[in-house]
Amino acid sequence: MADRKPPVYESEADRLPRRDHELYNRMAQESDFVELRRRYRNFAFPATIAFMAWYILYVICNNWARDFMDTIVVGNINVALIFGLLQFVSTFAIAYFYARHANKSLDPLATKLRNEFEQEAGR
Repeated sequence: MADRKPPVYESEADRLPRRDHELYNRMAQESDFVELRRRYRNFAFPATIAFMAWYILYVICNNWARDFMDTIVVGNINVALIFGLLQFVSTFAIAYFYARHANKSLDPLATKLRNEFEQEAGR
């Protein structure tokens, strides 16, 4: 069997026809695309900042508030364990809320833009 080597591209942009780049650049200036980016940023940035602040608080408390983190809540369960488990809960909560946000606010507009792109690109 002959060795097939994939073509070497100078950049990721070389993989698509020039016409697609021009079409994308034009569509990126349209109000629907700008709105899609705004909706995404309005969720992603605050959620990321909130989660990072929560995570850093957890790390800081584990390092410098050990008496607080060692406080027994029930039986052998202390505040540190609860905070650690809440990290998982918050991760899944953010994923759930993002999926809900995407289904409601992002996907319909993204589908519309993708359909326009594919129609204009002749696909």
